[in-house]
Amino acid sequence: MKLEGMHHITMITGDASRNVAFYAGVLGLRMLKQTVNFDAPEAYHLYFGDERGSPGSILTWFEFAGTQRGRAGAGMIHTIQLGVAAEAALDFWAERLAANGYERRRQQRTLSFADYDGLRLELVVADDGNPPLRAVHPEVPAEHAIVGVEGARAYSGRGTEADRELLTETLGFTELAGGEYRVDGRERHFHWGYDRTTEVGVQGAGSVHHIAWHTRDEDHRRWRQRVANAGMHVTPVIDRDYFLAVYFRQPQGILFELSTTSPGFAIDEAPEHLGEQLRLPRQHEHLRPQLERTLTPLRNPRAGAVGA
Repeated sequence: MKLEGMHHITMITGDASRNVAFYAGVLGLRMLKQTVNFDAPEAYHLYFGDERGSPGSILTWFEFAGTQRGRAGAGMIHTIQLGVAAEAALDFWAERLAANGYERRRQQRTLSFADYDGLRLELVVADDGNPPLRAVHPEVPAEHAIVGVEGARAYSGRGTEADRELLTETLGFTELAGGEYRVDGRERHFHWGYDRTTEVGVQGAGSVHHIAWHTRDEDHRRWRQRVANAGMHVTPVIDRDYFLAVYFRQPQGILFELSTTSPGFAIDEAPEHLGEQLRLPRQHEHLRPQLERTLTPLRNPRAGAVGA
């Protein structure tokens, strides 16, 4: 039994419209789903990724409209690494980000920048074996498109010993040197690393809420039990409509989720029309009239597009 890599990473934004404009527009990801937060249905939950919504490509956001910017600190993810196929793609993205008013810093095999909320992102050359997970965008050549989420870096305030046993013995991460780890699934891998800080973090716009690891459907309950046996306080299995999930806060303070592959995002929309209309969790469908009045209307840029 092994984790299959990353499933998704969830952030907080203060502006859903800008979120769609940046991730589906500037970065060219596919907007997969516009729904609401299960625990706070007055707030959007937006999903972006490749054409199919494949685990390993998915980035999601809770919108708490107008919330102040957060700040990454100890026990929080501070950087998300997105893959591109080759160094030539970094030149393309450097020009595209500049044209859209975003500062960036180019190094030999990376391009660092921040989104409109201040979330730190890094484009990295993904040439060590992950199958590409691309979205289609008319302004982004396929050879330069983002090919999935390659890794994430978090701040450690307690030293890398704090969760080493959980990561390696319980979750099966491979420990590398100097606070670096790697998750190896059958098809995809994911890089996980720590940087030391004494800064206290603040949750808010531009901060990461949690990271979800991808499990095979049939292994999900066994993973839950394994984490519980390791002494973590883990939630019951929760049905998130598009996957099953359990949550626990690991010793560094980072919220981990374990998510299944199925049923996927096409359970309530045709694959060719993902993310084009507001979809509500079954438990909140009765709130539709109220939510359609209060949520800011969003337009998926793929809606009605030729070939979409």
